[in-house]
Amino acid sequence: MAVLGPGKVRNKRKQEEFEEVEKDPFAEAVDLEMQSEEEAEDEDREGDDASDDGDVDDFPEIDAASDSDEESEADEEDTDDLDEDTLDENSDADSDLQIFPKSKVVVSDITGQKKVLYPEIEPDYDSDSSTEDDPNRVGNIPMHWYDDLPHLGYNINGKRVLRPAKGDELDRFLQTVEDPTSWTTAFDNNAQMDKPLSAEELDIIRRLQAGENPDVEYDPYEPTVEWFTGKGKEEVMPLSSAPEPKRRWLPSKWEKQKIMKIVRAIRQGRIVGSKPTAADKKQQFYAIWNEPPSNQPPPLPAPKPKLPTNSESYNPPGEYLPTEEERKQWENTNPEDRERDYLPHKYPALRLVPAYDRFIKQRFNRQLDLYLAPRVQRIKLNIDPNSLLPKLPSPNSLRPFPNYKSLKFMHTKARVRCLSISPDGAWVASGDESGLVSLWEVNVGREVKRWSLGSKVGAIEWCPRLDACFFVVGTEDKLHFFIPPNLSPAMLTVTQSTLAPAVLPPATQSPIKWTSSSGTAEEGPILTVELPSASGLSRQLTWHRKGDYLASVSSSESQGSVWMHQISRRHSQAPFKKIKGTVQMVLFHPTKPHFFVATQRYVRLYNLAEQKLLKTLMPGIKWISSMDVHPSGDHVIVGGYDRKLCWFDLELSEKPYKILRYHTRAIRSLHFHPTYPLFASSSDDGSIQIFHARVYSDLMTDPLIVPLKILRGHDVQEGLGVLQIKWVNKQPWLVSAGADGSVSVWCS
Repeated sequence: MAVLGPGKVRNKRKQEEFEEVEKDPFAEAVDLEMQSEEEAEDEDREGDDASDDGDVDDFPEIDAASDSDEESEADEEDTDDLDEDTLDENSDADSDLQIFPKSKVVVSDITGQKKVLYPEIEPDYDSDSSTEDDPNRVGNIPMHWYDDLPHLGYNINGKRVLRPAKGDELDRFLQTVEDPTSWTTAFDNNAQMDKPLSAEELDIIRRLQAGENPDVEYDPYEPTVEWFTGKGKEEVMPLSSAPEPKRRWLPSKWEKQKIMKIVRAIRQGRIVGSKPTAADKKQQFYAIWNEPPSNQPPPLPAPKPKLPTNSESYNPPGEYLPTEEERKQWENTNPEDRERDYLPHKYPALRLVPAYDRFIKQRFNRQLDLYLAPRVQRIKLNIDPNSLLPKLPSPNSLRPFPNYKSLKFMHTKARVRCLSISPDGAWVASGDESGLVSLWEVNVGREVKRWSLGSKVGAIEWCPRLDACFFVVGTEDKLHFFIPPNLSPAMLTVTQSTLAPAVLPPATQSPIKWTSSSGTAEEGPILTVELPSASGLSRQLTWHRKGDYLASVSSSESQGSVWMHQISRRHSQAPFKKIKGTVQMVLFHPTKPHFFVATQRYVRLYNLAEQKLLKTLMPGIKWISSMDVHPSGDHVIVGGYDRKLCWFDLELSEKPYKILRYHTRAIRSLHFHPTYPLFASSSDDGSIQIFHARVYSDLMTDPLIVPLKILRGHDVQEGLGVLQIKWVNKQPWLVSAGADGSVSVWCS
């Protein structure tokens, strides 16, 4: 048995005494040795005695080689001395306090001895061990310093942290497809990799995107906390810690001077106080709300009366005295129009001047002037109304233009819907609703030929070619080609070879059938084009300038209402597979391969060569009725049933350059003269408006539009007036067709 030294015996005795004292639960749980004050004094006293007696153990020499062996043997002896009762007591104490997780005693696989095993710590979100340790310890520095290096920083041991591998855009896309939670990650610039976001961070991002407060527990509608209202909550401490200025308690020097000045004035008698009046016990009430407050500047001062002049003297000079004629003229003029409201009189002496007879009236006028005085100063513009009107040239300087009716041709059976004039200006072809087509001369009105088609005639148009002469008549589902009589042999041969050639071109696949007549040209149509059965009445026919293409518009509202026919190939086709709105009119551009299509509300311009839409004109008309193109091709006029006539400049804008309203009812027809600067419009009010329309070659100069003449000669029947007008080529003459069955020629 080993012999213990005096120090060890003393320590063992104190340990036994300490175990007899009731142990503190917290000290027992954390394994701390706490001594009472008496024990600490006894230990200090014994230490002093030992030092006085000289009984002090020498500090043993340190043997470095035996440290580990002796410590391991001591640990094994301590482990052997640990019995189960002590462990049970410790575990019972832990369970009673519940400060740390419960432990259990297990047998070690390595040493074979019993040991106490505690469960692993489950850190919370706010615990220090919950955050992941950052391997990169470079700190808050610009990370672009490492852009050209294979590593992105250093760890806690000073070793390089290599840059993680990055995939290309395809890898990122596949990652987003395979991993549905990839959108919940954010790129960490320090670690150069994507890190997942927590649910709280995602909720903060969602709230920021929605414009909400990022704090979940924030309540914007919580009641106001009255911090300084109520008993015991009054503000005691100042809001500012600045020292209080002296002016708070020192009297003002300037106020003292003012008061002394007033005191001296009172003593000297320069300031006298008002006498005390009997106190009125009744309360005084004022209607402060009768006049509303005004933010306007103060009113202008009242006008001063005019000072008298020499003419108002009792003895004015002789040049101010009126003559008898001036006196009579003044008396016959209305009082409002008189230059002055008195006549000068001359009296030889002041005592002969009578009493002022207009005194009361003058005072009344003065009061009236004050009452009507302007409160706000306004600058009155003295502008002549005639100067605001545009200066237009005289119509007499713009001659020639039609101004009278020279002859009249009658269709007795029905109203005349359409007419057309030959390119040489010698013949007129007109058709009525009964199916009669008349050919007559422009100069004398003699009818040369008449054809009966048996169905309503909707449109007539002459071919613009000069080497051939024929016209087309549109009826129900058919187009008829006629050759007028009395043609020269050469022109007749060219016309027949054009419409009925000896060798027909190869047939094409088309729903339209071309049929040549076997009879003579004078008896009936030489060529007939049969449109689809559902096409309806042909409302308009228009030729290309070369005379080979013909466009027809039918009354059907389907997509097949517009057809384009080629005479040389005998081929017809529908240029539009789908078009918005019902087509009202179509026109060829006079110089370019462009095509105008007018629907009910818009006019679209197409390029036939490139097969695309160039622009859309917006006239602002509820229902378009007519349209025509200027011979230059840069201007278009559009008329509607709502009485508007719109002039468009194609180089300027898609909206009207000018809108004219001269008709009282719906506009039916418009036409530009091919050679003269004229255009005309006809309406259901029975009138024809003639306009001068000069277009300049300089693009900076606006067109000159001047109304010249109103022609009236057609009767209005069943609400219809002048249905169509056409200009005669090379002459300033106009031919009009009306609902009364008459065709009139207007000459200059």
